[in-house]
Amino acid sequence: MPEQPGVNRETPPGPPPGPRDPGDAWAVGPDGTKAWGRFGAAGLLVDDGAGRVLLQHRVEWSHHGGTWGIPGGARHQGEDAVTGALRESAEEAGVPHDGVDLRHTAVLDLGFWTYTTVVGRASRPFEPVIADRESLALSWIPADEVADLPLHPGFGASWPTLRAALGTSPRVVVDAANVVGSRPDGWWRDRAGAAARLVDGVAALAAAGVASDALDLPFTRWWPAWTVVLEGAAREARPAADAAARGVEVVRAPASGDDAVVGATRQAVAAGDAPVMVVTADRELRSRVEALGAVVRGPGWLRDALPD
Repeated sequence: MPEQPGVNRETPPGPPPGPRDPGDAWAVGPDGTKAWGRFGAAGLLVDDGAGRVLLQHRVEWSHHGGTWGIPGGARHQGEDAVTGALRESAEEAGVPHDGVDLRHTAVLDLGFWTYTTVVGRASRPFEPVIADRESLALSWIPADEVADLPLHPGFGASWPTLRAALGTSPRVVVDAANVVGSRPDGWWRDRAGAAARLVDGVAALAAAGVASDALDLPFTRWWPAWTVVLEGAAREARPAADAAARGVEVVRAPASGDDAVVGATRQAVAAGDAPVMVVTADRELRSRVEALGAVVRGPGWLRDALPD
């Protein structure tokens, strides 16, 4: 269960400097419980890829002041939870907007109010900076030492589950020829164009994330790494989207597409990615990648997940 900073019946946080957003207000539940953030709240748990997470030592005047938690706060009007968490972490801790690769989200839903924990990994080294008056300190804390700190009660309750998932790095390997060929929409007249459209769709999905139940993982949404394997004429595909910038690796197989899918799967498993999911309906290929430890889903799984 994610952190619940701001849940309070009496004392609001100190007034923020400058103009206030309509979201900087109380949400009130049916029993009178107040939660800070009229439109909900969100925070960022980011690790550095070396076993440390960024934590905030909360100022004394805040709710549960003096404890350690994650940077976060009220969401702005019309703001999605991921944007809110990244904005708050930038405002409170100087986290660079382009410095975090998304991993997953977890949502606490009280019915009248939600708190979303956005979990990410630093895409490049950075040092946190106290950028407002809500922090006593900001520190990269080894994950094994987090439980020894005086933690915000909500974060403390959620930490064991969040900690267990820090090493989870899902990857999806797409057999593009099989996926494109599963729908008789005239793809054979322009194999490269059909492949480009598929890569663009995967790039959009990589940006939006995948519902956790589709990956058989906990929490609410995940951002897996993606590999799309192109073969034959499809190797000439020129996607419109910048797939690499969205975390999509495009492999242009020099020979057998099946061999390239197996190679990409073997590489992902060796790198510690888990779970590794391969999208194909080819029975022989399925046997080969399952022998490596991958899970297989059919083309319909991907088509259902792709944005409209």
